Amino acid sequence: MTACAKTIASLILISSFSACTTGYFEVPIETPLEPKIDVSRFQRILIAGFVTGGSKEIDTNLETARMLKSQLRNSSDLQVIDAEVFQMKLVAERQGSISRLKEEEEQVSTSSENTEDELTEGEALPEETEEDLEVYEHIFANVNYWKQLGEEYQSPLIVTGTVYFAPHQRSGMVNRQREIYDSFGRRQVIPLRTYQDRKGYVLSPKFIFIDGNTGATLYTQRNREEILYDAAQNRPALSSYFELMDRLLPSFVGTLSNESIQGIRILLK
Repeated sequence: MTACAKTIASLILISSFSACTTGYFEVPIETPLEPKIDVSRFQRILIAGFVTGGSKEIDTNLETARMLKSQLRNSSDLQVIDAEVFQMKLVAERQGSISRLKEEEEQVSTSSENTEDELTEGEALPEETEEDLEVYEHIFANVNYWKQLGEEYQSPLIVTGTVYFAPHQRSGMVNRQREIYDSFGRRQVIPLRTYQDRKGYVLSPKFIFIDGNTGATLYTQRNREEILYDAAQNRPALSSYFELMDRLLPSFVGTLSNESIQGIRILLK
């Protein structure tokens, strides 16, 4: 077959395919996702409070409770209980475990004070880490405490856990775009990789869902998000916190509510 014949045959094939595929229509589809917790037996939900750590610039316990309550009022059929948010660190300390641990640490510190350097007056204590919050987590396993709290609020679904929000920084290569103009004044945008210091915040909550009727833990959900800016930017902690929480809220709501993924399928006529 000559080159011309091959070209003609190719054009005929393309035309035939186009004629066959020009007739199509789009069908919207919706795929339901099952919630991770069966909340059908609950009518009420209590945002009890959180063990928090990290930045002292904002009240992470109060702000987290406010955002979750607001989101649930708009997206859940559960009645959100308007109750005071508990300071879960203090609750954990009242259980006695933390107090005993502190006493043991003080005894060790006193016995070794001659071999360790003392902090000078006005010297800052080491910054609290995410791992430091683990010592308070015994409160979440206290079935009697949560059962008693559930009785007080008519056996709701209880939300508690830990929230760590702290400054974060990282250095490395980042992608940027640079505008250049050639000798004819034509604008071009070229990719550019540069080494840059960046700083921002990290938000790492662990949401624990507890049955207020039995005091047992039903589900634990862990999330972690970070946001970084140019080192020269001075972003307020509160605005960064809200931006990070906006990323996490869909996952939180999806644990309790029926969600669906919407899409489009193309069908040929």
